[in-house]
Amino acid sequence: MKLLRFLKYVVGTVAGLAVLAILAIFILSERAVSSAPTPEPSRLARPTAAQIADGPRQLHVLGCVSCHGAKLQGDLFLDDPKIAMLYAPNLTLVAAKATDEQLDHAIRQGIGHDGRPLMVMPSEGYQFMTGQEVAAIIAAIRAIPQTGKATPAVALGPMGRIGLALGKFHPAPELVATFRAKPLPAFGPPFALGRHIVEVNCSECHGPDLKGQEVEPGVVSTDLAIAGAYDVEQFTKLLREGLAPSGKDLGLMRQVALRDFKHLRDDEIAGVHAYLAERARRLP
Repeated sequence: MKLLRFLKYVVGTVAGLAVLAILAIFILSERAVSSAPTPEPSRLARPTAAQIADGPRQLHVLGCVSCHGAKLQGDLFLDDPKIAMLYAPNLTLVAAKATDEQLDHAIRQGIGHDGRPLMVMPSEGYQFMTGQEVAAIIAAIRAIPQTGKATPAVALGPMGRIGLALGKFHPAPELVATFRAKPLPAFGPPFALGRHIVEVNCSECHGPDLKGQEVEPGVVSTDLAIAGAYDVEQFTKLLREGLAPSGKDLGLMRQVALRDFKHLRDDEIAGVHAYLAERARRLP
């Protein structure tokens, strides 16, 4: 009888601790997605005519179209019940009710027009865009007619909540702060264009120091020092087709290349290659 009472006590204690753990995970994860970070003042500037004309291309290069859809009407980009169901918002509807300053906060700070932190928004890289570049992107977004419906809110699964609670996943504003504290090295004016493109477009997957990081469960991006082994022709094939010199399909890199990076100009690709090759040359 005493043993039975003891077992009931143990089972009850374990069950109670499990309930507390679940409650703590829910509270911590909900706090992560529902907090209201204070945005910094917007730093927009009047874009040049050339930047305005280039805005639609930049929507492709930056991945806006591949995430939000061809007409920026919103799209489902993560459908995993264990982790989350995430939709890229309908930007045509968001732009209709958000100010330029609020759109800038979303792009460069990862803070939505409702004041909540965004999830899986690559603001950690976009924060390095200039005020003129962001203003041109906003103009390109506003030029697209309203279409479609509002997308569903974020629906977190159990593993998504655990990841947020334990700091495995991070809302966009947290990543912005992390990347801001680790700026890429500058090698002078000849490499400035390449550095800027890498910081804005490549650091999201390869990390603030470009040494690689986990981009999907079990998938780790490479250290971009490998670019030093490519010549410009091979590197162009890599960025436009996602193929190694051997012709090997590089998986996620191929997806990004065919969706986004194929829109890069030759001079931009040459600039990126020059910067990464110089970085590789200077590494210990």
